[in-house]
Amino acid sequence: MSTAENQTRKSLFIVDERTKKRNASEARFRAFGLTAILVAVFCLLLLAGSILSNGLGAFQQTFVTYDVLIDPDIADPKGNRDPAEMSKVTTLGYGKLVSGSLMTALEDAGISTDGNSAKEVAGILSKESPAELREIVLADPSLIGQTIRFKTYANGRIDGFFKGRVTYESAERDSKISTGQLKLAEEMKAAGLIRKSFNAGFILGPDASELRPEAAGLGIAIAGSAYMMIVVLVLALPIGVATSIYLEEFAPQNRWTDLIEVNISNLAAVPSIVFGILGLAIFINWVGLPQSAPLVGGLVLTLM
Repeated sequence: MSTAENQTRKSLFIVDERTKKRNASEARFRAFGLTAILVAVFCLLLLAGSILSNGLGAFQQTFVTYDVLIDPDIADPKGNRDPAEMSKVTTLGYGKLVSGSLMTALEDAGISTDGNSAKEVAGILSKESPAELREIVLADPSLIGQTIRFKTYANGRIDGFFKGRVTYESAERDSKISTGQLKLAEEMKAAGLIRKSFNAGFILGPDASELRPEAAGLGIAIAGSAYMMIVVLVLALPIGVATSIYLEEFAPQNRWTDLIEVNISNLAAVPSIVFGILGLAIFINWVGLPQSAPLVGGLVLTLM
């Protein structure tokens, strides 16, 4: 074999079989990597779509709007217009105003309530309705004796019916709603008494019990998170910055500082649930701080 032929075979500009295999292997690796990225993006979009499809409905809520007469005999029995005396009237009294005015509104709209008892008609409304009306009257006692336009939440089952979660078939097996109530709700919607609209209360409203889930809001969670972040900033920022500056700039290099730095590195790898258990054991069970307090969460995050 001549020298020229040997140099030609060893030239980098000529693709031999070994180079072809390596190029093919690199191409397969790039294809696998691109496929993995596309699968991950697809799963992320699927997760985001599921969250949005299930969560955006909370910003749209079913409301019942009708006229309510604020009866002075119920809202202010003594007639003094004294907020302290009026506050003694419980939601039971306002419940009579809410349900009685609803029956009147149905009659005025020509909607028959046959097949539904008075309790079932009142069940169209949320259990939060009497409390809402009570807060309105206590905030403005001059409304007593007047007829006001009252907008309140519909029952959670009624809301689910208009959002497709509740059907006539499921209502037949549900003790908390009846098919008669669903038919009545459809007639009320046709008459303009029921409609879906933006639910501002979901953003600023407090937590709600399982008896009135339609009135649940994020207000308490948002406020609690804000308070907790304030606690973290007040405690963790000065302590953490001061500690880091001292360890890096002023602390002598000895076994104690080495031990502290090693422990700091180890604590960074501890799962957050361990810190949560630590906070439960020390701050709640031992120190006695109240549960669900922003201070407790802030102290745990400060440790982290």
